[in-house]
Amino acid sequence: MVNELPLYEFSGEGEHLILHIRKKDMTTWQAVQALSEACGAKSRDFGYAGLKDKDGMTTQYISVHKNFEKKLENFSHENIKIISKTYHNNKIRVGHLKGNRFFIRLKRVDRIDAQKLQNGLVTLKKEGFPNFFGYQRFGRNGDNFILGKEILEGKRRERKKKMKNFYISAYQSYLFNNWLSNRLKIGHILNSFDDKEAAKALDFPLETVKELKKQKRFFKVFKGDVAHHYPAGKAFICEDLESELERFENEEITITGWLAGSRSMRCEEFAKKLEDEIYNEAKEYLSQMNGARRFAWAFLRDVEFEHKEEQGWFEMHFSLPKGSYATVILEELTHQLKMV
Repeated sequence: MVNELPLYEFSGEGEHLILHIRKKDMTTWQAVQALSEACGAKSRDFGYAGLKDKDGMTTQYISVHKNFEKKLENFSHENIKIISKTYHNNKIRVGHLKGNRFFIRLKRVDRIDAQKLQNGLVTLKKEGFPNFFGYQRFGRNGDNFILGKEILEGKRRERKKKMKNFYISAYQSYLFNNWLSNRLKIGHILNSFDDKEAAKALDFPLETVKELKKQKRFFKVFKGDVAHHYPAGKAFICEDLESELERFENEEITITGWLAGSRSMRCEEFAKKLEDEIYNEAKEYLSQMNGARRFAWAFLRDVEFEHKEEQGWFEMHFSLPKGSYATVILEELTHQLKMV
């Protein structure tokens, strides 16, 4: 179960009707299409803050002009329920959400595995997690990013603008995930080797390795990284490393990765070298993509869990910032189940 957390409270007045809907086994686009057919508004007239997956049950907020309210009064759909209605002065725009609240129930969990899951959640709450794009981003065959790259290279044409942008964003996501994996590799090497061995493996100066090992979090911060106030605020270059590390430890800021494209902030100094190692393959296509920054390391909020031993269920609740995937959390927890 996924519940959308809106970015702001709705005013209760204005020309836009805000629908709080619950949908099951439907994408956001499919839900919007069903509402469109019911009231006569075009799909583009609807506003939503983010796209929800098809699988499972989700709630989210959808906006449309209140002129269409009467035609939705008797709306009925086997997979969509309008939970409540209100009004607001503005149309909901993509990105207008604080995050999502997840409820997940795992079945056939014994006492030992429940303890591992509990330990994993406690660790993730304390340390944070790598904010990878989930497998959903890359399609059922995992090749959406290839289609995106082929479009940028001029080898493939996609007439539908929405699908074209979707494939290109998958390519941006692929590059981001590769960069993030590379940054995590640094943490693993620092944890696994002594100073000299790590310096050799990473091809870093010995003094750099020593300084990195002093950092408390697994994810290491470099001078020149693009940091961001957490969970909302502005991006900025990490210049005063000592003070920014303290804020990172206190979850006041985080480090971001690049969604490659034009008009977006880039890392500087040594951090840029690490960025270029991954993103240089896309340098010819940057003008065709809109760039942005994405949290590289994120934090769990409002974590709750319970093992219902009689039923064999392990239930968990947690909140994630917008754009983060619960499947990534489940993958992290899976590692705990494999530990002896």
